[in-house]
Amino acid sequence: MAQLIDGKKTAEGIVEKIAAEVEHLQFKPGLAVIIVGEDDASQVYVKNKVLKAKQCGFKSVKHHMDESTSQADLLYMIDSLNKDESIHGILVQLPLPAHIDAGAVIQAISSKKDVDGFHYLNAGMLATGAYEKALVPCTPYGVMYMLKQVHGDDMAGMEAVMIGHSNIVGKPMVQLLLNEECTVHICHKATRDVKKHAQQADILIVATGVPHLVKGDWIKKGATIIDVGINSVEIGDGRRRLVGDVDFDAAKEIAGAITPVPGGVGPMTIAMLMMNTLKAACVINNVDIPKI
Repeated sequence: MAQLIDGKKTAEGIVEKIAAEVEHLQFKPGLAVIIVGEDDASQVYVKNKVLKAKQCGFKSVKHHMDESTSQADLLYMIDSLNKDESIHGILVQLPLPAHIDAGAVIQAISSKKDVDGFHYLNAGMLATGAYEKALVPCTPYGVMYMLKQVHGDDMAGMEAVMIGHSNIVGKPMVQLLLNEECTVHICHKATRDVKKHAQQADILIVATGVPHLVKGDWIKKGATIIDVGINSVEIGDGRRRLVGDVDFDAAKEIAGAITPVPGGVGPMTIAMLMMNTLKAACVINNVDIPKI
């Protein structure tokens, strides 16, 4: 039976450590979250982020803008937050309404306050190995934190397979794994035999949005499995439940360690958003970044 990697418990520990560090700072880290429109899922995500920011002892600001907000007005809001010295992290909740260019909005955020880690400068620093200087996308950052809980700081030479190559998870995750000197393979929808690659993995990370894509016979015995997927599936009588991209029941009998869905990667993503906010605040104020 695989070791369960409890993301919820780990995330709670990170938030507690951040709050303890904030008490000793001469300034209060500030996080501003912007949401445009009334998307139900986005409302929940923003509520959770604002709550965690307050638990960390941050200044927490939410700007809720109307669905009809123009791109110019949104960019003006971002510009004002870029200039606000009390704000160290800016997050624009995605998705945005169709009439707004999300790419232009993301790049308008100061790279020093880009706590989502999506700005080209942060992506470039990560891609060139400047890991310590970059603000790293929160989900891959959280995955790496969990991997180090299982494997420690020495993952050199381990075979790592990333299934999914999005800009938000897959590509930055590969860079983080390379930074740890793993041997990395990345699979995507055009990969001819994903199963064959997966079977070689000491570390298998899956982020596809396809429920139960990875079956038990895809998994190498003793492998560490990180399931980034979260999918709502119908289970009968109008009921639904959340499942990952990995067949958890089959995988847990073969893997050495595995994340559950829910309660695995999800809570870690928000915790690492708080970590990025603390990091940004320390860099902006020219103080050492605490090691959490």
